[in-house]
Amino acid sequence: MEMEWYWALLTLIGMVMFLMAMGVPVALTFITTNIVGVLIFMGDMAGWTQIVDNSTSLITRFTLGPVPMFIMMGALFFHTGLAIRVFDGLDVLFGRLPGRLCYLTVAGGSMFSTLTGSSMANTAMLGALMVPEMQRRGYSRRMSMGPILGTGGLAMIIPPSALGVLLASVANIDVGRLLVAGFLPGFVLAALYAALIFLQIRLKPDSAPAYAVEMPPIGARIRLVCTNILPMSLVVFMVIGFIMLGWSTPTEAAAFGVLGVIILAAAFRALTFTALRSAVEATVKVGAMVFFIIMSSTVFSQLLAFSGASAGLLEWATEFEISKYWILLVMFVILVALGMFMDPTSMMLITVPIFFPLAQQLGFDLVWFGLFVLMTFEMAGTTPPFGLLLYVMLGVAPKDTTLFQVASAAFPFLVCDAILIVILIFFPGLALWLPSLM
Repeated sequence: MEMEWYWALLTLIGMVMFLMAMGVPVALTFITTNIVGVLIFMGDMAGWTQIVDNSTSLITRFTLGPVPMFIMMGALFFHTGLAIRVFDGLDVLFGRLPGRLCYLTVAGGSMFSTLTGSSMANTAMLGALMVPEMQRRGYSRRMSMGPILGTGGLAMIIPPSALGVLLASVANIDVGRLLVAGFLPGFVLAALYAALIFLQIRLKPDSAPAYAVEMPPIGARIRLVCTNILPMSLVVFMVIGFIMLGWSTPTEAAAFGVLGVIILAAAFRALTFTALRSAVEATVKVGAMVFFIIMSSTVFSQLLAFSGASAGLLEWATEFEISKYWILLVMFVILVALGMFMDPTSMMLITVPIFFPLAQQLGFDLVWFGLFVLMTFEMAGTTPPFGLLLYVMLGVAPKDTTLFQVASAAFPFLVCDAILIVILIFFPGLALWLPSLM
């Protein structure tokens, strides 16, 4: 069926948005849209055969291998109790520092969420774990909720990131380069968060009141750091270091990471059959869901191309005599708007087939653009009034907490995220220098 490109685009995207708004699961949304799209734009049996043949092309690629590995790393990290050991080790590092629980949340939460790749799970866990403790210590709600919502920005870009692997695979860019690209910007964002917390405490000292902390002897502190933190850092090095040094592919490095967590859990006598079974079950469930959605999105991308929607949009967007940065701003606004209603995986599958060819046409480095997209995904989740992470936090916060209080706590950290994006625009080498050494 012949149709103008904009009507084809509106039909396919509109159907996805409508079904998601009706509460249909993401996988079923894409399957339904694909079936209707094939009927409209292809119709004959040859079209169905082509769709069936091509639907598995992406999920059978070797580049997607790290995704279940990173999910397994995070699941083992959580179910064996190694995550709590990291928090215990970091706790003695901050000592009697004012606002120590805020810094602890950012440091420990970032380490955990980089391995899980799930900002929603990370927000729920930290909210349930840290908010009651902060409230008991007299922290204001802004100081107890803001750092938790802010850690997601670090989780998205500090490697290893399961969502980063997924984005690189779907967008057909180098997985290792995208993972390494987030390393330096991640440290800059962590410094911005720390500076923000320090400034907030200086302006309102009573928002994070000091309290007596019984510190263990220096020998015990060193032992805690050496046993609880340094081994976890070794796991991260086994993933990122091996990729940067060229010792392994991202898939092999992810496998080494899983092996490292298993060895650590066994060394700490935490590798029980129950923990291992729970980690495997979580990996199978989450991995199967992700791969099923990717398979559906492959067909969706082909429909966009076959209907002429992708080519038409590219031609229309590039014929305007405006700066490419204005178009980048439009893409940013669209991603933030979508993120108020859906999770990052769904956003990725809708926008990647359209935005990445457009970014390449405009002359943006695709590794840099991938990092930009990851940052925008995270900002979208904490943007009021409908950011999903705001409602996750609202669910675990004290009963009388309002959405306005949660959003106002998240806002300063959103400003830090925006500052990092501006820095990346003016200094793209911050993201591209380390990948250039590979």
